[in-house]
Amino acid sequence: MSKKATKALNNKYYVARYNASKNNDSLTSREKSAEVLNIDRTRLSRIELGTVVPYPEEVLSMSKAYDIPELCNSYCSSDCPIGKETVKPINADSLDRLILQFLGSSKKMEDISEQLIEITADGIVDETEVAAFDAILDELERMSVNIQSLMLWAQKNRDALKEKNN
Repeated sequence: MSKKATKALNNKYYVARYNASKNNDSLTSREKSAEVLNIDRTRLSRIELGTVVPYPEEVLSMSKAYDIPELCNSYCSSDCPIGKETVKPINADSLDRLILQFLGSSKKMEDISEQLIEITADGIVDETEVAAFDAILDELERMSVNIQSLMLWAQKNRDALKEKNN
């Protein structure tokens, strides 16, 4: 890319394209990128300037073309009205940290299983068990984010791992 677009510097879609352009000349300009993505150049400009929110299929296309799978999670957890309510942001930067988080979560699994059995043994969650049940659900949510983060890291780094092992 010739120079950074100062108005778009903090836009995740611009930053993703800018970083991807370092390894792919067809992403060095909005014009070329719009062709690769099969969207209008002015629409890509508006997305990168933050004046419009991209459609899910546009984000998916960007994620694939830019080789940045975490772009989809970022869109779902921060831009999509439904996703904001249902999708947790995940971070797939550091493998050692992700492994430690996963191991910490999995150590708690046996405890959680026992608590679930105790709470649901009678087939209901009564008023005295709601707080404990909510705490279990919160921990399961954290575990889910840890697992998704580890999977995203693997997806993002799979090619590098294959090359390293060959």
